[in-house]
Amino acid sequence: MSDLPRCAKKQLVIEPVGFLVWCRWIWSEFNPRVWLSDTARGGAAVRENSMSLATHFCRRLSVLAAAAVVSGLAWTSSVSAQTLETALGQAYVNNPSLNSQRAGTRATDESVPQALSGYRPNVSAGASVGGQYARTNSSGTIATNSLVPRSVNLTVSQTIFNGFLTASTTQKAESSVKGSRETLRNTEQTILLNAVTAYMNVLQGIALLELQNQNLAALQQELRATRDRFNVGEVTRTDVAQAEAQVATANYQVAQAVANLQAYKATYRQVIGVEPGKLTAPKSIEFMLPPTVDKAVAAGLSTHPAIQASKFAVDAAMFQVKMSEAGLAPVVSVQGQLAQGYDQNSAVDSTSSASVALNLTVPIYQGGAEYSAIRQSKELLTQARIEVDVNRDTVRANTVQYWGALEAAKAQIQSAQASVAANTLALEGVREEWRVGQRTTTDVLNAQTDLTTSKSNLVTAQRDRVVAAYSLLSSVGKLDAVTLGLKVPVYDARVHYDQVRDAWAGIRTPDGK
Repeated sequence: MSDLPRCAKKQLVIEPVGFLVWCRWIWSEFNPRVWLSDTARGGAAVRENSMSLATHFCRRLSVLAAAAVVSGLAWTSSVSAQTLETALGQAYVNNPSLNSQRAGTRATDESVPQALSGYRPNVSAGASVGGQYARTNSSGTIATNSLVPRSVNLTVSQTIFNGFLTASTTQKAESSVKGSRETLRNTEQTILLNAVTAYMNVLQGIALLELQNQNLAALQQELRATRDRFNVGEVTRTDVAQAEAQVATANYQVAQAVANLQAYKATYRQVIGVEPGKLTAPKSIEFMLPPTVDKAVAAGLSTHPAIQASKFAVDAAMFQVKMSEAGLAPVVSVQGQLAQGYDQNSAVDSTSSASVALNLTVPIYQGGAEYSAIRQSKELLTQARIEVDVNRDTVRANTVQYWGALEAAKAQIQSAQASVAANTLALEGVREEWRVGQRTTTDVLNAQTDLTTSKSNLVTAQRDRVVAAYSLLSSVGKLDAVTLGLKVPVYDARVHYDQVRDAWAGIRTPDGK
């Protein structure tokens, strides 16, 4: 055991109590001395006919198979089966919401080169062509003149000073890009957690459906035995009706379990992008979690992407204030122009000109809109700062909640394991007493229902433990492809940013679109 990886050790110790209960129960169920004592216990011949040794064996084997379903949620293993890690990798690559957010992040990257364009010159070219016709009459002499004036020009302008508007715009764009990356990280966490939940719901749905089928089979067997005893006068018609009612309820529960499983599979397809195959139980990730709730809260407050994104939103809002204030500053620019004209008049064939001008624009009053924009941006900055506190409180509350949910799931597993063991023994005892007339049919049916309920609770608790562990990992900001070791290419948002940041021209995206 000491040579196993840490994660393997965690997996093996998930269900030690359940394994010991299994060993004890299997021995008690299939011990030959118990069978012999059951057979030799006496009783009327008709009772032996209604519950033969073969029937007793089949019933115990049926209960064993049902318990195997519960245990299977924690111990399923298949070489060709689909693992949770594989499903998470598929969701990471295929999920449309995640891919949409990635495209949005790439679009946000373009705000930086747009802002940087304020440092660059504006170059434009112009051309004109026209027609001119003149007819003059001087002392009876008529003269006509026609021209085709043409001109071309090239204009270059460069902003020298604009109240640091370009610098503030660039810094705001860079803060927005960083915030978009954190938003993408948060979306990745949400999608991966949704994938975990979808995976575990399907696994739970399969186990619960099998349990309901086993419960239906057991109740149908009880109904047959009750009818046999009714035919020989040992029980009343009421006992038969009670058994029939339980079978009808079990049929409904099977149908409900089928419907739930279909819904779980549909959600699985929506989140992960493929139909669920043969799913296996996930490995434990609890070794990745902080050791205490206080450390978990501290980790979440320092690394959670929602908090980081809101901090970058504050930075962007601060630069927006500076951008608004730049509207009150003077603007200095320089402009140069080259022009060439032809046939501008009848006396000159062509003209050439060059000019350079230094322009100064001082805003004095623009209707008050500039002052309103400054006040508005300051209020938006206040809102952004409050959002940071809101996200911190949310992360703190979620971390404590998920920590408690994980601890509760662990306790529920232990309780459910004990309940399964106790209800299994209780059901066998009630059946034995029913065969000798010391228990009613209702007692047997209730015991069977209690056992099915306890097994269902165990399945649900095992599912809740896995989901709570991943939820806690998400609340501390570590539910990502790198931490989980997913075998997929990790999306790096910086690659696209580096490709477009300093691009001066080009209409194609880096991937050729």
